[in-house]
Amino acid sequence: MPNKKSGLSGLSLFTDETGILQHSKFGVIDKRHGYTTDDNSRALLAAVRFHSRFGGDEPIHLAKRYLEFLLFMNINGGGFHNVISYDRKYLDKNGTEDSIGQALWATGCTLNSTIPLYLKQLSKWLFDENLPLTRSFTSPRAKAFTLLGLCGYSRAYPKDENLIRDIIDFSDFLIQKYLDTEEPEWQWFEPYVTYANARIPQALFESYEIVKNTNYLSIAKKSFDFLIESQFSNGIFIPIGTEGWYHKGKKKALYDQQPIESACMTEAAFKAAEILADETYKQRGYEAFQWFQGKNTVQQSLIDTSNYTCYDGLTPTGVNQNKGAESLISYLLAELSLPILTL
Repeated sequence: MPNKKSGLSGLSLFTDETGILQHSKFGVIDKRHGYTTDDNSRALLAAVRFHSRFGGDEPIHLAKRYLEFLLFMNINGGGFHNVISYDRKYLDKNGTEDSIGQALWATGCTLNSTIPLYLKQLSKWLFDENLPLTRSFTSPRAKAFTLLGLCGYSRAYPKDENLIRDIIDFSDFLIQKYLDTEEPEWQWFEPYVTYANARIPQALFESYEIVKNTNYLSIAKKSFDFLIESQFSNGIFIPIGTEGWYHKGKKKALYDQQPIESACMTEAAFKAAEILADETYKQRGYEAFQWFQGKNTVQQSLIDTSNYTCYDGLTPTGVNQNKGAESLISYLLAELSLPILTL
């Protein structure tokens, strides 16, 4: 379980003066892959959540580093670059919708945290600067990431009616995507299920928490139940694999299974249990988390307890021995979402 002494060791290992590096080869940092906005946004979210639970200077130091990175990647109201090389050269003209959405998720939730005011001020500026761009996004995940950020922002500024209007607009977008795609055997927002899936219903659970629209709650539950039905077997979480994903009317891919899916499912399940007052979802949350610890299809743990890092997933032959920022952050976020921690 995370604790004040060891919980951030993985983040610190992968973070240098620029930000969190993207990949490693057998646990050795692979600088050839540089840095991404995706990873640094997730790392910011983990650092501020860690500080809210444990306090201390280290998570503030790390949060500052990740915000410096996002400021460097900011394109003056035009979103964020997503990838830079190790020597800090931009490798894209514009970031993806999902990477921009994740930056807004992290900065929005930073506003509703315990970190110092000056970091919240920068977070607010970055969020306000880039929110207009996200209104034209078409990716349901990018919309969901942004919606999660809006919900965090709204908790910090509950009297801001503009935030409420945006929460409604982004939620309505997701509802329409669901209505356009749903069938009796396919309760989802697209004709395929890919990555970070549980973040979409999680965003609707959180928007319901703020605006109390029961339609948001109903579709959050239906779509989340569909994910549960698609990804659990006899109490074992089996995330949809990246080698083919899961397309409507076809068989879902079993491998490769990624840590991000376990983290998303863990957090969304505990949110569902809280909102719906149903212990069944809490059980699914613990089962999804136990995927990291060896309750999975290859019965092997993905956690390196020597430095609090996480291997990159499950393949047909076992655990992928590489490690990356996404994997270790996913594990930390999953742990920080557990309702009861052994400190």
